[in-house]
Amino acid sequence: MTRIRSRARWARRLRGDEGSAAIEAAIILPALIMFLCMAIAGGRIVTSGAKIDAAAEDAAREASIHRTAGAAQAAAHAAAAESLNDQGITCASTSVAINTGGLNVPVGQVATVTATVTCTVTLSDLLLPGVPGAKTLTSTATSVVDLYRQRGA
Repeated sequence: MTRIRSRARWARRLRGDEGSAAIEAAIILPALIMFLCMAIAGGRIVTSGAKIDAAAEDAAREASIHRTAGAAQAAAHAAAAESLNDQGITCASTSVAINTGGLNVPVGQVATVTATVTCTVTLSDLLLPGVPGAKTLTSTATSVVDLYRQRGA
C-alpha cells in the first residue's frame, strides 16, 4: 500500500505545473527585450529622420535669403549645424550640400535653392544583435528665392 501511495505522489509531482512559470519567462523574456530594443531603434530612426528634415528645411531657407552663393553656402551650413544641435541630434558624420544655382537667375524669374543634409545616426548603444551600428539618413529641402530680391554675382 505504501508503494502505491509513493507512486501516486510521484505521478502528481510529474504532472504538477510548479516551476513552469520560470521556464516560460526564460523563453519569452529575451524575445520581449529584443522586441523592445527594435522598437527603440525604429523610434530613434524615425525621430532622427524628422529632425534631419527640419535641418534641411532650415538650411534651404537660410540659403534662399542670401544674395551671393558664397554667403548662402556658409549660412546654410551654419543653419543646418545649429538646427541639429538645437534638436539634440548627435551625428557620427554630417554633410550639407547646397545647390545655389537659383541665385544666378535674373531678378523677376522664379528660382529655388536646394539643401541636402546627410547625417549618420549611431545605433550601437542599443546592443541589439542584427541592428547595424549606424544608419545614414538623408533629407533634401527646396526653398524659393524671392522674385524681386536683388541677387549678387
